[in-house]
This record gives sequence, C-alpha cells and structure tokens, in this order.
Amino acid sequence: QVQLVESGGGLVQAGGSLRLSCAASGIISSINAMGWHRQTPGKQREWVATIGFTHSTNYADSVKGRFTISRDNTKNMVYLQMNSLKPEDTAVYYCYATKDGMGYWGKGTLVTVSS
Repeated sequence: QVQLVESGGGLVQAGGSLRLSCAASGIISSINAMGWHRQTPGKQREWVATIGFTHSTNYADSVKGRFTISRDNTKNMVYLQMNSLKPEDTAVYYCYATKDGMGYWGKGTLVTVSS
C-alpha cells in the first residue's frame, strides 16, 4: 500500500504562484510515475502533469509553460510549482502514484484562484 498526502493549497490572486507538495509513505519501493490531476465540481478529474522515476515529464496543454512538476526520490516527494495562476486553475488537486500496475491517490488539496 502507498499513502499519499498533499499540501500547499490555498487562496491566491490571479497571476500568483503556489507550490503543491505530495508526500508518499508506506510500501514505496518501485513507485514508478507520480503526478497530479485536478477536479472542479461537476467536472471529470483532469490530468495535469506526470513525472517518471527518471524525471521525464509531461504536461497538459492547459498548464504547459506555467506549471513545473518535480520529484525527490530520496524524500519520496513530488511537487507542482504553479505560476501565472488563472481563475480556471481553481480545483482540488490530487496527487497520484503508480506502482506495480496499481494506482494510488491522495485526498486532495484545494487551490482557489481569485480574479
């Protein structure tokens, strides 16, 4: 089992920045990809970014150039630096990890961007 706990969400004005963190614990050996999704009420969960164990990254077009994902394998952490935030980035952000073909999710952290 892998447990994921997100932190760093909050209220920020449009144009501002936030850094989300996700701590992995439990049986964390062989964790492969880690990343972030987000969800707003009434909408499906949306993929945001993924980082592989060797730090290869991919981003949704909606965040490319504004968000940066990173990970520290020694600390079992993944981060999402969010810059130039827009009101449409408002959502609950969920951390995820894949291990041995299984997916694991955190409980989410709320990001609110005011206009």
